[in-house]
Amino acid sequence: MEYVKLGNYCTITSSKRIFAHQYVAKGIPFYRSKEIIEKNNKEEISDPLFISEDVFKEISNKYGAPKEGDILLTSVGTLGIPYFVKNETFYFKDGNLTWLKDFSNRIFSRYIYYWLSSSFGKASLLQKAIGSSQPAITIEILKRYKIGLPEISIQRRIASILSAYDNLIENNNKRIRLLEQMAENLYKEWFVRFRFPGHENAEFENGLPKGWEKVTLDKVLSKITTGLNPRKNFKLGEGGNYYVTIKNMGDNNIFLDENCDKVNDDAIKIINRRSDLRKGDILFSGIGTIGRVYLITIPTNNWNVSESIFTLRANEKVSKEFLYLLLLSDKLQFYCQQHAQGVAQPGIRMSELKAFRFCLPTFDLITKFTKSVSGLLSSIHTIRKSNTLLARQRDLLLPRLMSGKLEVNV
Repeated sequence: MEYVKLGNYCTITSSKRIFAHQYVAKGIPFYRSKEIIEKNNKEEISDPLFISEDVFKEISNKYGAPKEGDILLTSVGTLGIPYFVKNETFYFKDGNLTWLKDFSNRIFSRYIYYWLSSSFGKASLLQKAIGSSQPAITIEILKRYKIGLPEISIQRRIASILSAYDNLIENNNKRIRLLEQMAENLYKEWFVRFRFPGHENAEFENGLPKGWEKVTLDKVLSKITTGLNPRKNFKLGEGGNYYVTIKNMGDNNIFLDENCDKVNDDAIKIINRRSDLRKGDILFSGIGTIGRVYLITIPTNNWNVSESIFTLRANEKVSKEFLYLLLLSDKLQFYCQQHAQGVAQPGIRMSELKAFRFCLPTFDLITKFTKSVSGLLSSIHTIRKSNTLLARQRDLLLPRLMSGKLEVNV
């Protein structure tokens, strides 16, 4: 396999500068490193930025815009995370993202994406970073960066093998979103529209089905607390356990990966004295991006959460499944946005969250609902486990293919 300078086989550049006063409330998505990292992990972006269509047209007509097959690479701060551009319209921030485009016919861009994603490819690139307080990979560094370049047919075959795993994961994610939507719709049908089994014959009192009552959220909780801030408690960056913050939550899931801070075993114990994290608990993001939810279905021995995440546990009045979907409900999500305080970093206070009022159905109806919805949530858990296995298999295969240790048949 021949090693060549990347800059000889594609154009490596940045974007036209966009200023903060050019951001608008809605329009063409505008990505920074933060958004690229989130897009790599999940579909959802926590705090999207936008520029107007007029600004986008002016820039793209003059300087171009990312198109399918291009690659963006995080180049300042969090370094070396590649993003393969799909069929999408967006623009991106200059400086902290580098743009690889116009690949020659000797190189297959999807192969380059996987090379940059590989452990050895990323490690060799990070060794060339400059700066200490704010490390960076400059355009010139990337132009001189050497990659292993087999024949184009082998590049395509390697990319095809690895893409097969990514496609399976993406299809599974679509199934998960469909199942989640079904669960949320079932909650709305039963407890918002009052179309639960037997509703035709139900008696109503004061606008509620007989036996229902209006209660505050704290009346159905046996626990509500938060994780812990590292300040004066423990150090980040030590050990092999994951420290989950809001950036590691999304799509009703958590992401235990390289984007998580790391803590040691002692830190996990210290945090857990406060969070008391267990399977069946529910996480709820309370600061910044408010209202991300995750029902814990995995062991909690090697991870814990920050002080910006609430941990809630259902009491005997409701099931964890009911509580989970209540926290996802439009009414509670809107309530939290309305009661958030703070400008730079809005947050919902624990007292305000506990004071949220909702209609509590009868326990028998909650039991029937739990039986109806638990199969959907169980399927989601199974598919997520499958995705974890697929990602692990892909990541084990990737360096062997990219280094040539595993022979590829064309």
